[in-house]
Amino acid sequence: MNLKRVHLLAAALFAVTLLPTASQADVRLPKIFGDHMVLQREKPIPVWGWADPGEAVSVQLGNTTASTKAGDDGKWMVKLSAQKIGEPLQLIVKGNNTLTLKDVLIGEVWLCSGQSNMEWTVASSNNFEKEKAAANYPNIRQIKIPKRPNGFPQEDVVANWSVCSPETVGSYTAVGYFFGRDLHIELDVPIGLINSSWGGTRIEPWTPPCGFSQDPKLADIYKQVQLTNPKNESYQKILTAYLQSLKHWSLIAGIVLDDGTPLSPPPAYPAQIQPLTSHGSPTTLYNGMIHPLVPFAIRGAIWYQGESNPAEGMLYYNKMQALINGWREVWNQGEFPFLFVQIAPYHYGNESPSILPIFWEAQNKSLEIPNTGQVVIHDIGNLNNIHPKNKQDVGGRLALIALAKTYGNKKIVYSGPVFKLLKLEGEKLRVTFDHVGQGLVSRDGKPLNHFEIIGQETDFVPATAIIDGDSIVLSSPKVKTAVAMRFAWHKLAEPNFANKNGLPAVPFRAGKVPDRDCLSLKVDESKQFKLIYDLDLNNLGKEIKYNIDASKDFSSPFDRIAYFLELQKNGEETKYLYVSMDPFTNDITKIAIPTLNSNASFQKGVGKLNIHSNVAGIASGIGLSGGNMEFWPNNYGPNNAMSTSNASGTIWDFGDEISPPVDGYGCMQIHNHEAKQTLFAINNWKSGVGADIGIGNSNGENRDWTFSSNAAQYEVKRLRVLVRPK
Repeated sequence: MNLKRVHLLAAALFAVTLLPTASQADVRLPKIFGDHMVLQREKPIPVWGWADPGEAVSVQLGNTTASTKAGDDGKWMVKLSAQKIGEPLQLIVKGNNTLTLKDVLIGEVWLCSGQSNMEWTVASSNNFEKEKAAANYPNIRQIKIPKRPNGFPQEDVVANWSVCSPETVGSYTAVGYFFGRDLHIELDVPIGLINSSWGGTRIEPWTPPCGFSQDPKLADIYKQVQLTNPKNESYQKILTAYLQSLKHWSLIAGIVLDDGTPLSPPPAYPAQIQPLTSHGSPTTLYNGMIHPLVPFAIRGAIWYQGESNPAEGMLYYNKMQALINGWREVWNQGEFPFLFVQIAPYHYGNESPSILPIFWEAQNKSLEIPNTGQVVIHDIGNLNNIHPKNKQDVGGRLALIALAKTYGNKKIVYSGPVFKLLKLEGEKLRVTFDHVGQGLVSRDGKPLNHFEIIGQETDFVPATAIIDGDSIVLSSPKVKTAVAMRFAWHKLAEPNFANKNGLPAVPFRAGKVPDRDCLSLKVDESKQFKLIYDLDLNNLGKEIKYNIDASKDFSSPFDRIAYFLELQKNGEETKYLYVSMDPFTNDITKIAIPTLNSNASFQKGVGKLNIHSNVAGIASGIGLSGGNMEFWPNNYGPNNAMSTSNASGTIWDFGDEISPPVDGYGCMQIHNHEAKQTLFAINNWKSGVGADIGIGNSNGENRDWTFSSNAAQYEVKRLRVLVRPK
């Protein structure tokens, strides 16, 4: 079979997967159209389906009609003129047969999408029995799209519209239902909810290919998607090369079969062009759960997702752009409203406390995308449950945005306080806000919390926050002149700052954090030293990438070696330790992280320790004896191999034993065994965020931080290695 024929066959099989499986003699509609559905008011209404090629098709909705003919591929579409709300209608479609859809309402249609907090049902939310009893809203309808990932755009789904009642409401999306219920009550119009959601999913699977195509930061994702498209040139080149290699293998197979000699397995099918089938792969949920809905007329979309992308940082903003712009492009309904929920505070694990504030910052930035709105819920979350059950307020706040921005009720306050301006006033900072509403307030009557300020010579410290009109005035006796601030900058922050309308303030930071050198500020001796290595410990991993490596440019002899380690947890003071000592080597390439490639391995005493630290309990001083070091890339055990005084021999501390393999766990430790102290430790650096880092003795089982896996807890973690030239 020649290659051209193979390509044609593959294309034909691909096309077959997209065609309806039922007989083409009957005119058909996709399942998004059905009895009890809601059609979008005051917008042209696309109606589409399948029939025999060339078959005449007519569509009637009330007194409105349109007709067309099916194309050569059997597809047809008409656009009915915009409708106003009224009595229930029938949608009648005629071809060789007649379809009649009953109890069709004209109203407001919203797509409800995201992960588990959007999929979360009314039955699992607060006060279900009360909500169930009150759910007599026959003009609210839902269609739940089944969970079907796919590598290619699908034409249809298997789903049905249901009428809201006490018997059905339990299965509705809770956020969507409470959102729709408020709209229904306020606008007095039917509400259609298209529930296309799936718990535990990332944002990338919901995004169409066109969304990824316009952002260079998402180029790798777009390339991955394009390589799985049989129409793509790169796909065809890879498949052609594979078929050629397969043909070559077949020729060899024929020869060795005759010779009776062993045959190697055939070439593996190229992984990069295999269809994306997982619900975690880019575009798969768009293909299977969104594309079949397009171009069904909608007013807009509500979105509750992000718990599966919390470590993305500002890249999540790029992915939000891709999703929103991609959906708007495929729907071709202009910049329809896109309203989303800022995810709630939650302790995901041992990650940095700033992981969520930075993610929230990306969500805040998404408001720069036209016709978007955001709900903040840090006051109604649950730190012990990633699924807060209060979905009533979440849906209600989304409805406030829609009522104000989409439906034009300018009197509605739809947002909590949002940062507007930062101004220095003497030793204090004045922060001015938009969306003040009826005024600023502490929602629990207690002093405002989770405000922090920073000065030229301080870390971020908690600030006293005083309400003054539409502003907050921030100050602290620890800060002489404040220059920057932040609010709710912790993954577990549940601040009490709100407006009197009951809406919480948006987390944010403002001002310029000063460039400060804690080393020169705290340790005068360091001014005699030359910086050789500077390492952001966020860059730990199998390869150590120093921010500064001056070892190749330094050739002078030196008589002292120094280490300065800074560690800071979010919202806490920076902890530091400086220790200098007599040189333990003359090779400057062996004084930093003792990786396998550095050939550094030292277990020995070090003399004349000069120690400065702000960590409680550290024995500081000049010319101290009792220093010893343990530097190696190996594994190690607790046995006191060097008979170091005061070491236990049964737990990991300042007297351990090197063991194989050489390319093992890894240990970088300086100790003062006379004081029974580990001064600092950096272990297991190959694990990155799972590394062990600490100053002083660990409070855990092992004094030298072995097996603590705590690196992710620190917002700032920096090591500097210096020498004093002779």
